[in-house]
Amino acid sequence: MTLPAAPISPGAPLVFITGASSGIGQALANAYARRGWRLALVARRLDAMQRWSQSEGLGPERCALYAADVQDVDAIVAAGRRCLIEQGLPQVVIANAGISVGIDTAERADLEVLRELFATNNIGLAATFHPFIAPMRVAGSGRLVGIASVAAIRGLPGHGGYCASKAGVVAYCESLRGELRNDGIRVVTLLPGFVDTPLTRGNPYPMPFLTSAEAFAERAVMAIERGASHRVIPWQMAWVARLLRLLPNALLDRLLAGRGRKPRRSRPSNN
Repeated sequence: MTLPAAPISPGAPLVFITGASSGIGQALANAYARRGWRLALVARRLDAMQRWSQSEGLGPERCALYAADVQDVDAIVAAGRRCLIEQGLPQVVIANAGISVGIDTAERADLEVLRELFATNNIGLAATFHPFIAPMRVAGSGRLVGIASVAAIRGLPGHGGYCASKAGVVAYCESLRGELRNDGIRVVTLLPGFVDTPLTRGNPYPMPFLTSAEAFAERAVMAIERGASHRVIPWQMAWVARLLRLLPNALLDRLLAGRGRKPRRSRPSNN
């Protein structure tokens, strides 16, 4: 059960969130709505966002909806520009849209799936940020938030595309943070552990420290407000991530032997 949105106040801040039709994106939207923020929400499934905003009692003065697929660079850039024109400059931009699907490099069809993973998880993230960087530089403030994953830490069998794309998110955001550090813009990289969303419910392996999307969103908002450069959520997975970094390859390979593989799909779905 979600708490009601706070009343809007004059000059309420604005957050722009992709992948907002379900899962982490929707939970982040709800967390910001409870804090009295205005929302700019983006997803392919406009109908799902409309149902959610109506159920929360969020009218157009509180919540604008933009239909766009982050794989389509022109579409997501256009959504960002519309937000700037219609709602103003967001204080926070969260590139959350992503897909998670297993691949088998021996299968030709999975090379196309790999292309989709990088188009969504990496190019889509950069395209989400693009419209806002120049106006944030002029304003001398703003937060750009990339949603990575603990899967970025080490490669997992059958999950090479997702692990590689999320490792790319971490490296890209780190680079961007250095580029923008003198412009007053903070770049925040969040690495969720296992979060209960449609993307994880079909995983055929144990998911330690599984957390709800709502609990993740609350901790994420706090990390964003503090301007954390890099944060693993929940904290228990941060210790797991540290351990994984230190494990020798031979030991890691033994630990992962026999682990279930992420299911393959010919056409992954996203938010």
